[in-house]
Amino acid sequence: MTTSNATTFATIMFLTGVGIPILAALNGGLGARLGSPMAASVILFGLAMLIALAGAAVTGSLGDIRLSAEVPAQFYFGGLFVAFYVIAVTFIAPRFGVGNAIFFVLVGQLASAAVIDHYGLFGAARFPIDAKRVAGIALMIAGVWLARRTG
Repeated sequence: MTTSNATTFATIMFLTGVGIPILAALNGGLGARLGSPMAASVILFGLAMLIALAGAAVTGSLGDIRLSAEVPAQFYFGGLFVAFYVIAVTFIAPRFGVGNAIFFVLVGQLASAAVIDHYGLFGAARFPIDAKRVAGIALMIAGVWLARRTG
């Protein structure tokens, strides 16, 4: 990977991270105003599907949308995790606070990412957990916790 690619990827992922709390606040607010977190989630997924379909059409990827016996079933389950996240954050963020909700999302992401990388799960690149990595993750968790403390 070139430095240019790494910088581009890091920037895109940073912006994605910026968007997660915004998504939580906006969809939580929509759910509260509609009186239904589930209705807000349906609206979000409907718009997301239209955008994804437009992207597939523009890139010529519409023909690649299919279920295939050659693809292990677990690779189709990502949507379950996205749906769980969106529904949970839409319901919980307005009641628990966006910052608190995202704090626990971040802790879960750090733990899950470390396990996936350590074992190379789902075909991911393998990066074993060592003492430095554990210390880094612990510092990240402590930093996010300190940033969220009030009073």
